[in-house]
Amino acid sequence: MNDSGVQFFEGVEKLLEVWFTNSDNSNKHADLRKIPRNKLESILKIVRCEIISFINNEQIDAYVLSESSMFISKRRFILKTCGTTTPLLCLQSLLLLVEQYAGFTEVEDLFYSRKNYKRPELQIGPHQDFDQEVALLDAIFPDGAAYCLGTMNKDCWYLYTLNPPRDSSINNTLTSLDPDQTLEILMTDLDPDVMSIFTREECLTAGEATKKSGIDKIIPNMVVDDYLFEPCGYSMNGISKNGCYMTIHITPEAEFSYVSFETNIPATSYREVITKVLDTFHPGKFVITVFTNQTSAAIETPKEMQHWPAIGEWKRRDMQHCCFKNYDLTYAFYSKFPS
Repeated sequence: MNDSGVQFFEGVEKLLEVWFTNSDNSNKHADLRKIPRNKLESILKIVRCEIISFINNEQIDAYVLSESSMFISKRRFILKTCGTTTPLLCLQSLLLLVEQYAGFTEVEDLFYSRKNYKRPELQIGPHQDFDQEVALLDAIFPDGAAYCLGTMNKDCWYLYTLNPPRDSSINNTLTSLDPDQTLEILMTDLDPDVMSIFTREECLTAGEATKKSGIDKIIPNMVVDDYLFEPCGYSMNGISKNGCYMTIHITPEAEFSYVSFETNIPATSYREVITKVLDTFHPGKFVITVFTNQTSAAIETPKEMQHWPAIGEWKRRDMQHCCFKNYDLTYAFYSKFPS
């Protein structure tokens, strides 16, 4: 409990994304969606969360979890969990399941990221400290690289990815066949009036909260699976036929409000989507991260973002750019007031 009597909840998610392949390119019949549901549930027990609801189409399976979301497509596994979950502890079990049921033998790429916690001391090992997380990942992956972007003593964002020497990377040509991009917006210090929508006092159903907040208008024409927690809190997944997804998670309590938005929709510019998200939630400050590969429609986003010293009333305080094995990353931090 804090001084106001509200029980603290860590909204900041740990985001794990893993791409799989085979060294001999025999990917035709391999598919992560062949992993049985009960086996997925077994690894989520290790993570300390469970499946609440599920939607899918020919391209992607989307799960709303008790703590955020999971997305599974042919070659990509995404697990995004908040609270005191322990996603990295399931990695070894996941790798075994992938080889046993899905038919993949190699990890082509991996990304583990998170914003800095509000209360890291409440986390469960190895997630209390980024150094612990890196040590666990290094024990599994020989070519891992760890980064911290932003201001380490205030708002920052941690990333672990595979970044081997160029001439030793496996199956480089495969990724070039798959245009890919990810936009993530991590928001704090949110408008209390907006946050009140995501409580049972304000809305009776998740659908009501989705429409009242305008979430359904951010990326239209997606099949939406949304959930409103008791007494407050909100999660949604949206998917489209081309394999694109959108996911939003909301911790509305004023003392530790937090909202995350993530999507992989292809776009030559993300300015419109970012503006819609900010107009929906009115954060005091936010982090933007954009990953793009060489065939992505969004490949010019890093150059475009250099010309965004401000987005509406939010001023850019920090911006960094990194180049990895298959992806470029742009990180930017904005706030209404200097922090």
